[in-house]
Amino acid sequence: MESAKRVLVYLSKESSVAQCAKFLQSITGHYSADQKNKVFVNCRAVQEQFIISDQQFSNSCRVQLKRPSFCPISNISPSQASSLPEEVRDRGVDVGVAVLLQSVNQKVLLTRRTKTLRIFPNVWVPPGGHIESGEQLLEAGLRELHEETGLQLHSEKVSWSMLGLWESAFPPLLSQGLPRRHHIVAYLLVLSGETHQQLQEKLSPDEREVSACVWLDPCLAEHIAATEDGVQEPGRKSPILGITEVNDGSLTQSDLPVSTFLNRAPMDGEDLERVSTGTKYALKLWLDTLQQNSCAASTTARRHRLD
Repeated sequence: MESAKRVLVYLSKESSVAQCAKFLQSITGHYSADQKNKVFVNCRAVQEQFIISDQQFSNSCRVQLKRPSFCPISNISPSQASSLPEEVRDRGVDVGVAVLLQSVNQKVLLTRRTKTLRIFPNVWVPPGGHIESGEQLLEAGLRELHEETGLQLHSEKVSWSMLGLWESAFPPLLSQGLPRRHHIVAYLLVLSGETHQQLQEKLSPDEREVSACVWLDPCLAEHIAATEDGVQEPGRKSPILGITEVNDGSLTQSDLPVSTFLNRAPMDGEDLERVSTGTKYALKLWLDTLQQNSCAASTTARRHRLD
């Protein structure tokens, strides 16, 4: 079967015609005048292009774009860049989509990537993957959610929003090797009308991609998000967390130390089982959304009482 055509990042600045981003081009740095690690941009998926611009354009969404301070693309030296194989330098920047599925009782689903995957093996992330040609973000996200977890949600029956964009490279640190992949990941928040227990009963993960699943509540998500790069790591919240593991087509319940979810990418050597840095960023954005909705609900309730 012929592989689907890749959707690549295209950049427009000051209303210029969008141009395909280069593999070694820092997308965040392109729009950040002072080279900070985060900036607000406008974006939209259009056929084989994911367009990012500093200007608002038709049907675009304004969101925050962020990269880690250790991003290999922004830290690579000229000599390291020149040693990259030509086929890597000519790849362009791929687009990924990841779905933070929120149950009606405010828990979100993370999955652990299998150890055999070439990119970020054994790392905890939301369900997601590449956008296929002609897909919109939600369409791609729900397809990946179904393929990886067995959960089938229909676009016309869910409420959703874009949380933010994350600039990702693999390996995640230059000390672990020169970059072979460069992505912009769009994190989507999708709201389900079912509880996490109801959704759990429908889980049927693809064990070629997913080795375990877990539902996080806001308290634990806040604890995990606090270990994002550059923030002091707090102490443990609890000794263990119940997860669902995928073993030979069946699901089993087991326990995993909470400390595993607080691990950071090691500066060298093999990677650890951990929550990806981009996922921690997305969890922080999710928590901000919960707080905003709570404040809005409180304001509405006060107005009703006054009326």
